[in-house]
Amino acid sequence: MSTALDRSVLVVVDVQNAFVRPASAHVVPVIADLVERWQGDVLFSRYINYPGSPFERLVRWSACMTSPEIDIVDELQPHTARALVIDKRGYGLFADPAGAALVAERGWRDIYVCGIATESCVLATALGAFEADLTPWLIADASASHAGPDVHDAGLLVARRFIGQGQIISVADIPASLAAPRLPCDA
Repeated sequence: MSTALDRSVLVVVDVQNAFVRPASAHVVPVIADLVERWQGDVLFSRYINYPGSPFERLVRWSACMTSPEIDIVDELQPHTARALVIDKRGYGLFADPAGAALVAERGWRDIYVCGIATESCVLATALGAFEADLTPWLIADASASHAGPDVHDAGLLVARRFIGQGQIISVADIPASLAAPRLPCDA
């Protein structure tokens, strides 16, 4: 019999050196704590740009092609040993055939999404889960935009319209069966 734990995955979107800036750095410890307490599968996505990409051609952005920009931040590195890490070449996990295939192969139905940037890659991943007939949960206080809080809020506004008001949650809303609660002595 399938349990919520078997059906759920925490997707940590693009918390890599290129995207952790003063406006987004505050979510790194929140995400590290959540990953540490997560009881099931964890998947880190990592964006890697490439020559001739739409980002380079249309947005005129050619960063994030090599280390150290593409590296997952140091605070999360210890957690990658127990997680899956997938590289992607676009905004969302589901836009990449390997990402969509991995989710299907693992049988995940509830996709808990956090990371950077709320208005782009986090939103695209949550929307991709919705469009794949899965249940996305966008964790607002474990997501941020490197462009600042107004852009983060704009991403949440659009997410509410795309995936539903009730799908935007906080870390505190995650069931204890998925994220073990902090004990008073852990605080």
